[in-house]
Amino acid sequence: MGREIKFSLVYRDMWQSSGKYQPRVDQLVKIAPVIIDMGCFARVETNGGAFEQVNLLYGENPNKAVREWVKPFNKAGIQTHMLERALNGIRMYPVPADVRQLMAKVKKAQGVDIMRSFCGLNDHRNLELSVKYAKEAGMISQAALSITHSPIHTVEYYMGVVDKLVEYGADEICLKDMAGVGRPVTLGKLVKCIKDKYPHIAVQYHGHSGPGFSVASMLEVARAGADYIDVAMEPLSWGMVHPDIITIRAMLKDAGFTVPDINMDAYMEARRLNQSFMDDFLGEFINPRNKIMTSLLVGCGLPGGMMGSMMSDLKDMHAAINAAYRKHGHPEVTLDNLLVQLFQEVEHIWPMLGNPPLVTPFSQYVKNIALMNIFSLANGEPRFSRIDKDSWNMILGKTGKLPGTLAPEIIALAKEKNLEFYTGTPHDMVENQLDVYRKEMDENGWDYGQDDEELFELAMHDRQYRDYKSGIAKKRFEEDLAKLRAEKAAALAPVSKEKQMERTLAYISDKYPNATPVIAPVSGTLVWEADFTDKSVAPQPGTSYKKGDHIASIEAFYGLEDVVAPVDGTLVDTCIEQGTKVEKGEIIAWI
Repeated sequence: MGREIKFSLVYRDMWQSSGKYQPRVDQLVKIAPVIIDMGCFARVETNGGAFEQVNLLYGENPNKAVREWVKPFNKAGIQTHMLERALNGIRMYPVPADVRQLMAKVKKAQGVDIMRSFCGLNDHRNLELSVKYAKEAGMISQAALSITHSPIHTVEYYMGVVDKLVEYGADEICLKDMAGVGRPVTLGKLVKCIKDKYPHIAVQYHGHSGPGFSVASMLEVARAGADYIDVAMEPLSWGMVHPDIITIRAMLKDAGFTVPDINMDAYMEARRLNQSFMDDFLGEFINPRNKIMTSLLVGCGLPGGMMGSMMSDLKDMHAAINAAYRKHGHPEVTLDNLLVQLFQEVEHIWPMLGNPPLVTPFSQYVKNIALMNIFSLANGEPRFSRIDKDSWNMILGKTGKLPGTLAPEIIALAKEKNLEFYTGTPHDMVENQLDVYRKEMDENGWDYGQDDEELFELAMHDRQYRDYKSGIAKKRFEEDLAKLRAEKAAALAPVSKEKQMERTLAYISDKYPNATPVIAPVSGTLVWEADFTDKSVAPQPGTSYKKGDHIASIEAFYGLEDVVAPVDGTLVDTCIEQGTKVEKGEIIAWI
C-alpha cells in the first residue's frame, strides 16, 4: 500500500464560510458522536476564528461550547484544533501579548490539542509569540502560511517564512489556501521543499473550493508529501467551502495512497443533522451564492470565508451607490453588476496596497477600501478618498510588514494626512491589558471562570462579552432572526395578478418608456408561434415586427384568435408563458 494520508474535518470553517452563524452547543453535542462514528477523521477543526464571537452573539457562553464540543473528540482520540490570527488572536484587531498567552492556556485546558496560527501578512514576527505560547501551554503549534498567487508569493518567498517558523519551534506547517487561488503545481513544489528540508515537520493543506483549483491542489500536495488534508461534508461542502471527504478520499485512493474507510451510515446521519441545523434557523443566514463556485475569484483572490459578510456589505451599499449614480446621471447597477465591479476593483488595488494575502482581517480591509472606492468614483471623487482606521494601520505597517510595495499615490496620501509608517515589531505597540479586565470583573462581581476562561473571554471580546452578560445579545439575535424570517415570508407570499402587472408596468415604463403594450383581443389560452406542447418557447426580445404582423394566437372556445403587432417596432419583453390563461384586455407583450 502507498503512503498514508489523514483527513481533518474543518467543521467550524464549513459554517463560517457558508453563513453568519454556526451551530450552537446543543447542536454540536448532537453531531459530535456521529462525526466520530464516520471513522475517517484524524482531526476536527472545532473552534477559533469567529466561533467564540458567534456564541456571544447568540447570547450564550462560548467557553461552555468549546468544552462540551471538544470533549467527545478528546475521548475518542481524535485531535481537535483551533484557528487563531497571531497578532489579532481570535478577533479582528491586535491583541495584547498577555491575552494571547492566556488564550493558549485556556484553550489547552478546555481540551484543544492544536493551535493553528496564521498571520495574514505572513510576517513571521507576528507568529513568533503564537508558537511560543502554544508550546508553553502544551499544545501542538501549527504555523500557517497564508497562500495567495502573485509574482511576489513564490516558493522561495514562502520557504523564507517557513525557515523562521521552524526556528521558532513550530511543530507543523499548514498551507492555508483560504481563497483556493494557490496553483496546484506551485503548491506541490512548496510542500516538497518543506518536506525535503524539514522531513520531521508535518504538513497540512487547507484549500477552499471557490475558484475550482482545490481538488487538483489536494492531489498535488499529497503526491509532494503532505500528511493531512482538510475536507468538508454535505450539505456544506463545495461552493465557497471545501471539497467533500467522499470525493477526495476516492481520488487519493485511486492515486495509490492509504486512506481510511468512511462509515456511510454515519456520513448520511451527519449530513441529515447538518441539514436539520440549517432548517432550524442557520439556513436563514446562508447566502445562496455561497453554494456556487465561480472562476471570478481567480483574479481577485477573495476568500470563501468572507463571502457571507461581503454580500451583506454589498446589499447595504447597493442603494447608496445607485443613488450616487442617479445623482450624476449614470445608469444604476444590479447587485450582480456591483459584485463584479467589486471583484475588479479588488484586483486593481491589491498590488497598490502591497499585495497583502487576502485572509481575515486583511481581506476585509482590502474589500472595504475597494467598496468605498466604488462609492467614491460613483460620486465623482478619486480612489482612496475613504480609508478606515484599521485599513490605514495595515498600510502603515502597524499590523506587520506588507509583502509587496505600496503604490506611490498611497505613500503620498499618507504623507498628506501626516501619517507615519511603522517598521518595528507590531506586538510592541500593544500594551498588556489583563489587569484592566481583572479590575472590571472585580467591580462587576463576575467570576474569572474555570482556568480564567471568563477573564480571557472579556479580554478578547470585551464588547460582545458585556452584551452577553447583560442579555442584550440574546435579545438582539432573536429580533434579527424574527425580522429575517418575516422578510423571507413576505418575499415568498403569493403576488396577485394585479400586483404583478403593476410591477411589470413600472419595470417596462422605466426601462422602455416608449414601448407599446400588446393586448389580448379575447380570453383564452396563449399560443406563441411554437409547438403548443413546448411551454418555454416564445418570441425572443429583439424580434422586429411591422404593424399587423402575427405575433401569437389565443385559443378561445370557438377557435384561434390572432394577436397582431399594434405598431411597427421591436419586441422588448413578453409577459405571459406559453399555455397560460389570459383575459381579454390583458397585456401579453411589449413592442
